Amino acid sequence: MSAVASLQWLRRLVVAVPYLWLTLFFLAPFAIVLRMAFSQAATALPPYAPHWEGLAQLGDFLSQLDLANFSLLGDDPLYWQSYLYSLRIAALTTVFALAIGYPLAYAMASAPSRWRGTLLVFVILPFWTSFLIRVYAWIGILRPDGLLDAALAFLGFEAEPLRLLNTETAVLLGMVYSYLPFMVLPLFATLEKLDCGLLEAAADLGATPITAFLTVTLPLSLPGILAGSALVFIPAVGEFVIPDLLGGPDTVMIGKVLWNEFFSNRDWPLASAVAVVLLVVLVLPLVLAQRARLRREMAA
Repeated sequence: MSAVASLQWLRRLVVAVPYLWLTLFFLAPFAIVLRMAFSQAATALPPYAPHWEGLAQLGDFLSQLDLANFSLLGDDPLYWQSYLYSLRIAALTTVFALAIGYPLAYAMASAPSRWRGTLLVFVILPFWTSFLIRVYAWIGILRPDGLLDAALAFLGFEAEPLRLLNTETAVLLGMVYSYLPFMVLPLFATLEKLDCGLLEAAADLGATPITAFLTVTLPLSLPGILAGSALVFIPAVGEFVIPDLLGGPDTVMIGKVLWNEFFSNRDWPLASAVAVVLLVVLVLPLVLAQRARLRREMAA
């Protein structure tokens, strides 16, 4: 085998590895979930039917596909309201994380180089602790007569307990705190690479600091904003632990609905339909945005 052929084979292998990974850990599980979504609930193990046991029964399986699970998602307000509520909470979480994370990332990128590593460690330090323990810590902070009420009383604010626990505010606080590093890290990586000479050139041309930020820094940091927003918004939509521990009966997000359908109601087909629709809602806008970006680049 020649050196050129070996190099081409190696390149194909490198490209094939991520596709194999996606096939094994994304496409294959998604195909299983999609199959359950078109099935019916049954008192069996596993608790759904029809069962597809091979290519010989493919025709029988396709003839028994059931769309009732998907139609129920639109007919029952519980499901579509949970989708809308989850999207709203995820959007608010993303906005608040961006409002807090951008100044933080900008300050880290503007700090002396000898301090940047230390500041970066402080950002990722919460990951060294269990996610569940960190959420439970917020229960101790937000509960009536908890740490927050005690701190306010110590500062002289003698008032009734805030009673933030089991509210939407508690859910937002917990989610912004938990997902803030996912916003800061892409922004820091983008802002750190910006050429300071561009800001100096803008200042030489008469731009004020605010104008230079809006016309130079902000547009160049847009890739970091988009990456951080995606890293926060996508997992926030399906979040289950934080709404379950910090939220109340009115904070019904789609992750809680999925858990109830899988483990409480044991209706795997309906739960799979909920998961498939959620995946489509999240992935379709990203695919359309990527295609639009590619069209703009080809046109340019």
